[in-house]
Amino acid sequence: MIPNKYIALTLTLLLTFLAYSQKGNIKKANEEFDAYSFIDAREIYLKVVNDGYRSAQVFKNLGDTYYFNSEYGEAIVWYKKLMTEYPNEVEPIYYYRSAQSLKSIGEYQESKKMMGKYAGLSSNTEIAKNFLKDYPALDSLVGFKSKEYEVENVTKLLTSSDFGPSFYEKNKLVFASASGATQGSGVHLWTGLPYLDLYTADIDDEWRLANPKPLEGNINTKFHESSAAFTKDGNTMYFTRNNSKNGRKKTGKDKLVSLKIFKATKQEDGTWGEIKELPFNSDSYAVAHPALSPDEKRLYFSSDMKGTVGQSDLWYVDINSDGSYGDPVNLGPTINTEARETFPFISQHNNLYFSSDGHLGLGGLDIFVVSLGNNSEFAEVTNLKKPINSNMDDFGFIFNEAEKIGYLSSNREGSDGSISDDIYRVWEMCGDIVLQGIISNARSGEAIYNATVQLVNKDNRIIAKTKTDREGNYKFENFLNCTEKYTVVASFRDYQPNQESITTPRGSEIVQVDLELTPPECAIDDLGCRLNLQPIYFDYGKSFIRPDAEVELSKILQALKEYPQLKIHIESHTDSRSSSGFNLRLSERRAQATLQWLVNKGIDRNRLSAKGYGETRLLNHCSNGVRCTEEEHQLNRRSMFIIKN
Repeated sequence: MIPNKYIALTLTLLLTFLAYSQKGNIKKANEEFDAYSFIDAREIYLKVVNDGYRSAQVFKNLGDTYYFNSEYGEAIVWYKKLMTEYPNEVEPIYYYRSAQSLKSIGEYQESKKMMGKYAGLSSNTEIAKNFLKDYPALDSLVGFKSKEYEVENVTKLLTSSDFGPSFYEKNKLVFASASGATQGSGVHLWTGLPYLDLYTADIDDEWRLANPKPLEGNINTKFHESSAAFTKDGNTMYFTRNNSKNGRKKTGKDKLVSLKIFKATKQEDGTWGEIKELPFNSDSYAVAHPALSPDEKRLYFSSDMKGTVGQSDLWYVDINSDGSYGDPVNLGPTINTEARETFPFISQHNNLYFSSDGHLGLGGLDIFVVSLGNNSEFAEVTNLKKPINSNMDDFGFIFNEAEKIGYLSSNREGSDGSISDDIYRVWEMCGDIVLQGIISNARSGEAIYNATVQLVNKDNRIIAKTKTDREGNYKFENFLNCTEKYTVVASFRDYQPNQESITTPRGSEIVQVDLELTPPECAIDDLGCRLNLQPIYFDYGKSFIRPDAEVELSKILQALKEYPQLKIHIESHTDSRSSSGFNLRLSERRAQATLQWLVNKGIDRNRLSAKGYGETRLLNHCSNGVRCTEEEHQLNRRSMFIIKN
């Protein structure tokens, strides 16, 4: 039998050996962790924990290897162990990361408790201030889902990581993809995925993506390339790339490979070249995710350079007219927090869209918007809510505000694993679209009352009809779908009809379509004009029918005989000379004389009516006291023959 003292000695030596072995493993794991080789570090940490080794630092680092790869469900497991077993060794940042992780797995009430602990220990931080100001709204933020937007995955059939879209030319999208297609590319030790390349894809009529292929030219290397921005003419590109030189990684003083922004120029053959590093890059910090202002005079980006408040802040530089760049300017505490602000995008309306996990959100990175300059559309940093945001990471948002459609990147549920990023199409749903307008006379500009307005769909079917009011207004509500083609058709009596085709916008909008209708040379009820009658003149102060007038009245007589259903109203007018009372009586005698002439020729009196208007409806300026020629006065001494309904 072996003496107990030898057994004890053997166990002591074995435990001592295991302790030294564990220390060696932990040292190796820490080296991998410090080098951001999270996948390799994680494997070692898990092994030593399974072998029975425990410490606060191991739990912190294990949680972080999951947290920084957006695997929040696994991260919270280790953060909870940290807080349970080593409560006195928990720095405030781990309460914050735990809160973010809890939100990402739907435990919002627990998340609020963790954020409360963080805020109590770090009350002066922007994160804490935002939480204390906004946390009562968290429940409504969680429970709210906007009906204005829909989101659809458009890269789920591509690679395991596709993100960072940018608009390019009229109908293309450029994005980063972990395809591993670049010759000699390896695996990124942070994520365990291939290095990123920039791809381009066509945008089809439904704003889905087709024909993805690597961007041509000298852009893609065996290291990371991602998140590009293009000038409107499509000839200049800013993009993100790993810090490298002569095909080899280049590290800073902390032995880390940072990110930098480069500029490329489109060549005559359509490929990209002339790649230049921007002057405000550095080996000591990261500069990434470029975005151009609408006037292309500013370049926005994310960086952890000196002066950064948190892990990364949003900055900008002015682009001078000579192509040089101004000094970097931090966007300040309204936007930047002690956490991550990243992936900026500036819209046509000068709204800044960006991602952050420092402002109140649903979990992980959320997408926010704030107006820049004098644009007050979003006066404060505003969370875009569900379905644009989720409980996972949502970032790289771009939006065409005219078309009300865009794209975002996300690793939300439905992706292939928690570290799988996909690109999602985002579009604004139909709101209340109102189509309205004014129908007017093309010659006079006057509104047309009781004109008919029809709404015709793309299948040429009338789906609605209305009449204009006395101001010429019409309106269609509750008939229109967004992004569909319609035609507005207006008509009135024998005016020339007019129409205009439109494609309705997205969202809730009022669409204004005004139409002018051209009247005929003859009004529909003006029989004299239609029969091309010469003026029927009367002698000055007289009412008898002259022989020359009988010639024209014979044309009226013939029309009445040919069309027995025709009924007419005779209007007689005078010039302004003599008193208004005399002229009214004179015009009445002329009207009745004209009517009697037709009756004497055999026309039934019931088909005729007549009235004199005196000088009340002058056609020109020849009113009382105005000197006019005889020809000008004669224009007012007239008879009109109006077709009665």
